[in-house]
Amino acid sequence: MDFEYVLRVLVWTGVGSVLLFVLLYVDSLFTKYKDFEEVKAGNMAVTSRMMMKLLAQGYILSVSISSSNELLEAIVVSIISFLVLLVLESIVRVCLRAWAKLDLDLGTQQGKLGYGLFGGTLHVVGALIITACL
Repeated sequence: MDFEYVLRVLVWTGVGSVLLFVLLYVDSLFTKYKDFEEVKAGNMAVTSRMMMKLLAQGYILSVSISSSNELLEAIVVSIISFLVLLVLESIVRVCLRAWAKLDLDLGTQQGKLGYGLFGGTLHVVGALIITACL
């Protein structure tokens, strides 16, 4: 195993981890409640949704890294994909509120696990759709 390969793995993993944390933090700014405070308080609906968001963002990052030759390209693709995911999720949430009278944010904040799982699944499905395009 050559040193350059090991260094590349370490750098890409480090940058990917930092980007994943930043994306998770940015995503938390778009919720109507404080994700991390709810997790600390033991809200399993928020925790489940947050775990699924992390999985979805990690999967997007994984695919963008594996399909990119350059680190900067992987970062740009990941950020664009994340923004697309935010838009998709927002559109679906608005449609669900209007069509089914289902407020995922409110239900998740109230600790309703089904709401949290539904909201998290939107992220996972969105990630699968987006990565099919990469």
